[in-house]
Amino acid sequence: MTENSIASRYQETCDRIAAACKKAGRSCDDVTLMVVTKFHPLSDVLELVRLGVRNFGENREQEARQKIHDLHHRDAEENILSGIPAEWSMIGQLQRNKCNSVARWASSVHSVDSARLVTGLSRGMQRALDEGERVEETLGVFLQVSLDGDTARGGAKEEEIFSLADYVDDADHLLLRGLMAVPPLHSDADWAFSQLYNLSQKLQVDHPHAAEISAGMSGDMEKAIAHGSTCVRIGTAILGPRPTHPTQ
Repeated sequence: MTENSIASRYQETCDRIAAACKKAGRSCDDVTLMVVTKFHPLSDVLELVRLGVRNFGENREQEARQKIHDLHHRDAEENILSGIPAEWSMIGQLQRNKCNSVARWASSVHSVDSARLVTGLSRGMQRALDEGERVEETLGVFLQVSLDGDTARGGAKEEEIFSLADYVDDADHLLLRGLMAVPPLHSDADWAFSQLYNLSQKLQVDHPHAAEISAGMSGDMEKAIAHGSTCVRIGTAILGPRPTHPTQ
Protein backbone atom coordinates (compact mmCIF):
# COMPACT_ATOMS: atom_id res chain seq x y z
CA MET A 1 0.00 0.00 0.00
CA THR A 2 1.72 3.18 -1.18
CA GLU A 3 1.55 6.34 0.89
CA ASN A 4 -0.82 8.18 -1.44
CA SER A 5 -2.79 5.35 -3.01
CA ILE A 6 -6.56 5.02 -3.01
CA ALA A 7 -6.14 2.12 -0.59
CA SER A 8 -4.09 4.20 1.86
CA ARG A 9 -6.44 7.18 1.66
CA TYR A 10 -9.44 4.90 2.12
CA GLN A 11 -7.87 3.44 5.26
CA GLU A 12 -7.03 6.91 6.57
CA THR A 13 -10.67 7.93 6.06
CA CYS A 14 -11.90 4.84 7.90
CA ASP A 15 -9.52 5.70 10.72
CA ARG A 16 -10.83 9.28 10.84
CA ILE A 17 -14.39 8.01 11.08
CA ALA A 18 -13.46 5.55 13.82
CA ALA A 19 -11.69 8.29 15.82
CA ALA A 20 -14.62 10.68 15.39
CA CYS A 21 -17.08 8.02 16.53
CA LYS A 22 -14.97 7.23 19.58
CA LYS A 23 -14.75 10.91 20.50
CA ALA A 24 -18.54 11.27 20.11
CA GLY A 25 -19.23 8.13 22.13
CA ARG A 26 -20.79 6.42 19.13
CA SER A 27 -20.32 3.02 17.51
CA CYS A 28 -18.63 2.94 14.10
CA ASP A 29 -21.52 0.74 13.00
CA ASP A 30 -23.78 3.81 13.30
CA VAL A 31 -22.00 5.65 10.48
CA THR A 32 -22.00 4.60 6.82
CA LEU A 33 -19.16 5.67 4.55
CA MET A 34 -20.41 6.56 1.08
CA VAL A 35 -17.66 7.13 -1.49
CA VAL A 36 -18.52 9.87 -3.98
CA THR A 37 -17.21 8.93 -7.42
CA LYS A 38 -18.39 11.89 -9.52
CA PHE A 39 -16.13 12.37 -12.59
CA HIS A 40 -13.78 9.61 -11.42
CA PRO A 41 -13.21 6.69 -13.81
CA LEU A 42 -14.52 3.15 -13.54
CA SER A 43 -11.00 1.99 -12.69
CA ASP A 44 -11.26 3.88 -9.38
CA VAL A 45 -14.63 2.25 -8.67
CA LEU A 46 -13.14 -1.18 -9.38
CA GLU A 47 -10.26 -0.52 -7.00
CA LEU A 48 -12.69 0.55 -4.29
CA VAL A 49 -14.79 -2.57 -4.86
CA ARG A 50 -11.68 -4.70 -4.39
CA LEU A 51 -11.15 -2.90 -1.07
CA GLY A 52 -14.64 -3.94 0.00
CA VAL A 53 -16.51 -0.70 -0.75
CA ARG A 54 -20.11 -1.24 -1.83
CA ASN A 55 -21.70 2.16 -1.11
CA PHE A 56 -21.29 4.81 -3.79
CA GLY A 57 -22.72 8.28 -4.37
CA GLU A 58 -23.12 10.04 -7.71
CA ASN A 59 -24.22 13.56 -8.66
CA ARG A 60 -25.17 12.99 -12.29
CA GLU A 61 -27.76 10.47 -13.49
CA GLN A 62 -26.20 9.61 -16.84
CA GLU A 63 -22.72 9.13 -15.40
CA ALA A 64 -24.06 6.93 -12.61
CA ARG A 65 -26.06 4.80 -15.02
CA GLN A 66 -23.02 4.20 -17.21
CA LYS A 67 -20.79 3.24 -14.27
CA ILE A 68 -23.41 0.83 -12.93
CA HIS A 69 -23.74 -0.79 -16.36
CA ASP A 70 -19.96 -1.11 -16.72
CA LEU A 71 -19.56 -2.49 -13.20
CA HIS A 72 -22.23 -5.14 -13.85
CA HIS A 73 -20.41 -6.10 -17.05
CA ARG A 74 -17.08 -6.48 -15.23
CA ASP A 75 -18.75 -8.42 -12.43
CA ALA A 76 -20.28 -10.84 -14.95
CA GLU A 77 -16.79 -11.46 -16.34
CA GLU A 78 -14.74 -11.50 -13.12
CA ASN A 79 -17.16 -11.82 -10.17
CA ILE A 80 -15.51 -8.70 -8.80
CA LEU A 81 -18.41 -8.04 -6.39
CA SER A 82 -18.11 -11.53 -4.87
CA GLY A 83 -21.88 -11.76 -4.58
CA ILE A 84 -22.18 -8.57 -2.51
CA PRO A 85 -24.04 -6.03 -4.67
CA ALA A 86 -23.05 -2.38 -4.81
CA GLU A 87 -25.53 0.29 -3.74
CA TRP A 88 -25.67 3.56 -5.64
CA SER A 89 -27.24 6.76 -4.35
CA MET A 90 -28.16 9.98 -6.12
CA ILE A 91 -26.75 12.81 -4.04
CA GLY A 92 -26.75 15.74 -6.49
CA GLN A 93 -29.53 18.15 -7.37
CA LEU A 94 -32.17 16.24 -9.29
CA GLN A 95 -34.34 17.46 -12.15
CA ARG A 96 -37.82 16.02 -12.37
CA ASN A 97 -37.24 14.74 -15.90
CA LYS A 98 -34.50 12.46 -14.52
CA CYS A 99 -36.74 10.79 -11.93
CA ASN A 100 -37.74 7.89 -14.18
CA SER A 101 -34.11 7.07 -14.91
CA VAL A 102 -32.93 7.45 -11.32
CA ALA A 103 -35.72 5.15 -10.10
CA ARG A 104 -34.18 2.35 -12.14
CA TRP A 105 -30.82 2.26 -10.40
CA ALA A 106 -30.78 4.22 -7.13
CA SER A 107 -30.98 2.60 -3.72
CA SER A 108 -31.60 6.04 -2.24
CA VAL A 109 -31.89 9.69 -3.25
CA HIS A 110 -30.36 12.22 -0.85
CA SER A 111 -31.47 15.42 -2.59
CA VAL A 112 -35.28 15.44 -2.54
CA ASP A 113 -36.46 18.99 -1.89
CA SER A 114 -39.88 19.38 -3.54
CA ALA A 115 -43.24 17.68 -3.90
CA ARG A 116 -42.61 17.53 -7.65
CA LEU A 117 -39.61 15.29 -7.11
CA VAL A 118 -41.55 13.08 -4.70
CA THR A 119 -44.27 12.62 -7.34
CA GLY A 120 -41.72 12.03 -10.08
CA LEU A 121 -39.79 9.43 -8.13
CA SER A 122 -42.95 7.64 -7.03
CA ARG A 123 -44.17 7.41 -10.62
CA GLY A 124 -40.71 6.41 -11.80
CA MET A 125 -40.60 3.61 -9.26
CA GLN A 126 -43.98 2.29 -10.41
CA ARG A 127 -42.88 2.32 -14.04
CA ALA A 128 -39.58 0.62 -13.25
CA LEU A 129 -41.35 -2.12 -11.32
CA ASP A 130 -44.04 -2.55 -13.98
CA GLU A 131 -41.40 -2.83 -16.71
CA GLY A 132 -39.27 -5.28 -14.72
CA GLU A 133 -36.31 -2.90 -14.54
CA ARG A 134 -36.15 -2.89 -10.77
CA VAL A 135 -36.28 -5.62 -8.12
CA GLU A 136 -36.33 -3.58 -4.88
CA GLU A 137 -39.83 -2.28 -4.25
CA THR A 138 -38.85 0.77 -2.20
CA LEU A 139 -36.56 3.73 -2.82
CA GLY A 140 -34.98 5.42 0.18
CA VAL A 141 -35.52 9.17 0.35
CA PHE A 142 -33.58 11.84 2.23
CA LEU A 143 -35.07 15.33 2.33
CA GLN A 144 -32.45 17.96 1.58
CA VAL A 145 -32.63 20.98 3.86
CA SER A 146 -31.44 24.48 3.02
CA LEU A 147 -30.19 25.58 6.42
CA ASP A 148 -29.89 29.25 5.46
CA GLY A 149 -33.08 29.40 3.40
CA ASP A 150 -31.18 29.97 0.13
CA THR A 151 -32.65 27.23 -2.04
CA ALA A 152 -30.50 28.07 -5.09
CA ARG A 153 -27.94 25.46 -4.00
CA GLY A 154 -30.66 22.87 -3.44
CA GLY A 155 -32.75 22.03 -0.41
CA ALA A 156 -36.16 22.92 0.95
CA LYS A 157 -36.66 25.54 3.61
CA GLU A 158 -36.83 24.16 7.15
CA GLU A 159 -40.51 25.04 7.55
CA GLU A 160 -41.34 23.02 4.41
CA ILE A 161 -39.72 19.80 5.60
CA PHE A 162 -42.60 18.51 7.71
CA SER A 163 -45.28 18.69 5.00
CA LEU A 164 -42.78 17.27 2.52
CA ALA A 165 -42.16 14.34 4.86
CA ASP A 166 -45.90 13.67 5.01
CA TYR A 167 -45.99 13.70 1.22
CA VAL A 168 -43.20 11.12 1.00
CA ASP A 169 -44.95 8.85 3.49
CA ASP A 170 -48.10 8.99 1.36
CA ALA A 171 -46.24 8.16 -1.87
CA ASP A 172 -46.07 4.65 -3.26
CA HIS A 173 -42.72 2.84 -3.16
CA LEU A 174 -40.84 5.61 -1.32
CA LEU A 175 -39.37 5.23 2.17
CA LEU A 176 -38.48 8.36 4.14
CA ARG A 177 -35.10 7.68 5.73
CA GLY A 178 -34.13 11.08 7.07
CA LEU A 179 -32.51 14.43 6.25
CA MET A 180 -29.55 15.63 4.25
CA ALA A 181 -27.81 19.01 4.23
CA VAL A 182 -24.67 20.73 3.04
CA PRO A 183 -23.43 23.57 5.28
CA PRO A 184 -24.12 26.98 3.70
CA LEU A 185 -21.13 28.72 2.15
CA HIS A 186 -18.93 30.50 4.71
CA SER A 187 -21.01 29.14 7.61
CA ASP A 188 -19.75 27.43 10.74
CA ALA A 189 -20.05 23.67 10.20
CA ASP A 190 -20.73 22.98 13.89
CA TRP A 191 -23.67 25.39 13.77
CA ALA A 192 -25.00 23.88 10.55
CA PHE A 193 -24.83 20.27 11.72
CA SER A 194 -26.33 21.21 15.08
CA GLN A 195 -29.26 22.84 13.25
CA LEU A 196 -29.69 19.72 11.13
CA TYR A 197 -29.64 17.44 14.17
CA ASN A 198 -32.27 19.55 15.95
CA LEU A 199 -34.49 19.48 12.87
CA SER A 200 -34.06 15.71 12.67
CA GLN A 201 -35.23 15.36 16.25
CA LYS A 202 -38.34 17.42 15.49
CA LEU A 203 -39.05 15.39 12.35
CA GLN A 204 -38.91 12.13 14.28
CA VAL A 205 -41.79 13.17 16.54
CA ASP A 206 -44.24 12.35 13.74
CA HIS A 207 -41.86 10.28 11.58
CA PRO A 208 -39.87 8.10 14.00
CA HIS A 209 -38.62 5.91 11.16
CA ALA A 210 -36.83 8.89 9.54
CA ALA A 211 -33.89 8.86 11.92
CA GLU A 212 -30.96 8.97 9.50
CA ILE A 213 -28.82 12.04 8.79
CA SER A 214 -26.73 12.35 5.63
CA ALA A 215 -24.10 14.97 6.39
CA GLY A 216 -20.37 15.47 6.35
CA MET A 217 -17.80 15.49 3.58
CA SER A 218 -14.01 15.27 3.36
CA GLY A 219 -13.31 18.48 5.26
CA ASP A 220 -15.95 18.32 7.98
CA MET A 221 -16.86 14.68 8.57
CA GLU A 222 -15.73 14.77 12.22
CA LYS A 223 -18.04 17.67 13.02
CA ALA A 224 -20.93 15.97 11.25
CA ILE A 225 -20.39 12.73 13.19
CA ALA A 226 -20.27 14.70 16.44
CA HIS A 227 -23.74 16.01 15.59
CA GLY A 228 -25.32 12.68 14.75
CA SER A 229 -24.59 12.05 11.07
CA THR A 230 -25.29 8.46 10.05
CA CYS A 231 -23.85 8.77 6.52
CA VAL A 232 -20.78 10.72 5.46
CA ARG A 233 -20.30 11.40 1.76
CA ILE A 234 -16.57 11.33 1.02
CA GLY A 235 -14.87 11.95 -2.32
CA THR A 236 -11.65 13.98 -2.30
CA ALA A 237 -10.18 12.47 0.88
CA ILE A 238 -10.24 9.03 -0.77
CA LEU A 239 -10.02 9.63 -4.53
CA GLY A 240 -8.04 12.86 -4.59
CA PRO A 241 -9.02 16.06 -6.45
CA ARG A 242 -12.08 15.64 -8.63
CA PRO A 243 -11.46 15.79 -12.41
CA THR A 244 -13.21 18.68 -14.13
CA HIS A 245 -14.96 16.33 -16.55
CA PRO A 246 -16.02 12.67 -16.47
CA THR A 247 -13.12 10.30 -17.12
CA GLN A 248 -13.43 7.04 -18.97
